[in-house]
Amino acid sequence: MIIAGAGLASAIAIKPRDEGEGYSDYFRGLNDELKANGALKPSMLVDLNRLNHNIEALKATLVENYRVVVKSLPSPGLLSYIMEKAGTNRLMVFHQPFVSHIAETFPQSDMLIGKPLPVRSAKIFYERFSGASGFDPSVQLQWLIDTKERLDEYQTLAAKLGTKMRINVEIDVGLHRGGLQNPTDLIPLVDQILADPEHLEFAGLMGYDPHVVKVPRIIKSPQKAYEQSQFLYQGFLDILDKYPRIDHSTLCLNGAGSPTLNLHKQGTVANDISAGSCLVKPTDFDIPTLEKFMPAAFIATPVLKKLDGTNLPSAEALKGIFSLWDPNRQQTYFIYGGKWMANYESPAGLRDNSLYGYSTNQQMVNGSFRTALEVNDHIFLRPHQSEFVFLQFGDLLAIRDEKVVDHWPILKQNT
Repeated sequence: MIIAGAGLASAIAIKPRDEGEGYSDYFRGLNDELKANGALKPSMLVDLNRLNHNIEALKATLVENYRVVVKSLPSPGLLSYIMEKAGTNRLMVFHQPFVSHIAETFPQSDMLIGKPLPVRSAKIFYERFSGASGFDPSVQLQWLIDTKERLDEYQTLAAKLGTKMRINVEIDVGLHRGGLQNPTDLIPLVDQILADPEHLEFAGLMGYDPHVVKVPRIIKSPQKAYEQSQFLYQGFLDILDKYPRIDHSTLCLNGAGSPTLNLHKQGTVANDISAGSCLVKPTDFDIPTLEKFMPAAFIATPVLKKLDGTNLPSAEALKGIFSLWDPNRQQTYFIYGGKWMANYESPAGLRDNSLYGYSTNQQMVNGSFRTALEVNDHIFLRPHQSEFVFLQFGDLLAIRDEKVVDHWPILKQNT
């Protein structure tokens, strides 16, 4: 009897508890608005009140020299809103079609390419660039170079086009994702650039350092890792000191990223600080250095079907067992779309069913009776990241006070 009692106690201890809850007031308001005025399809929402809070948090961290990371905020309307509120025209762009779209849409912008693109991408940009907007690539655009071989390719292209290219050099400050590793490696590249002023101009350096806050503390503290990255960056700057022909006051010395913004506030060798994701704060950015920022982006998708219990193919006899054991399997919802890089946010206690499988068309979602969802109600998810997920829903829905106030198209991907 003692053994049986112990077994029962153990079973009770591991039995899942009911985690379901209804909407909070915030998400209830969003659900009511989308049911009344939405398209009843998967949508990406951007909360402008929360976005304003995050922009103010950013401005409190960075006094000036902020560069908006476009891949994390890939919508002209969203970018325009942020650029105006943050007081910047600086953009970091990672995708050739986006470069073309930005040049047309933001003729006063200052663009830095965020990764070394194949020279073919640069060629396509120049072939399709009309110049009608007034954007001047020879002054407002910096191409990122990571090797001498790539510099050779860009120099050849510039000569063929009869244009000048501004060159920013990627340096490795500890991330080890490419770029120059040793300061002396910079010398032949700078020499080559300075030797061809007709086609090339040295514009600066880029040293990306998100690893600083991700290195396990048992290996190195974030502060120590940051100090090391700054030391490595300074080594490249010391090389540039040997070139009196370079006007150091005009150089773009790019660094940071959302994870390390707060560290750069303490003092940095960079004069150009990039960040984007922190302004909408997807789940991958729930880190101590961004604790002052709020989640500002959510996926909303309607419930298409509501079924009692959890009924799996060829396991129909277990339908009642699933929900008896786990109250969070009491209801089955099939939603419009699915399998996004996102976590369920509201109502609480929702979960995928790995036994049934995943679908980008009609995802099965289980929840308890307490989730209280009906057909056409919305399930809200919080994305893991913004840079790819934002591109999956068409126009972004700008929300203020739980009301849709604008529709923002995403950047063109075929320019």
